[in-house]
Amino acid sequence: MSIDSAELDAMSARYKSAVDDWIRAIREEEALATPAEHSEARIDQWEAAGEHEEEARDLAKAAKAAYEDALREKFFNF
Repeated sequence: MSIDSAELDAMSARYKSAVDDWIRAIREEEALATPAEHSEARIDQWEAAGEHEEEARDLAKAAKAAYEDALREKFFNF
């Protein structure tokens, strides 16, 4: 089954959006890496930000893999 351009465009947009979300998550974690305060609550925030970054990364990697698979299918019939 051939993938049409509209499907590829949608997959590319999902990938870009996922990468943008991942970048935001990295920046959130980065902001917590330079503490304005040293507290237990700050550690909890930092750990939560790290978990959010990992989830965002996983979503971006999955979106990339799906897009790459679709491109391979279209161009190489894999």
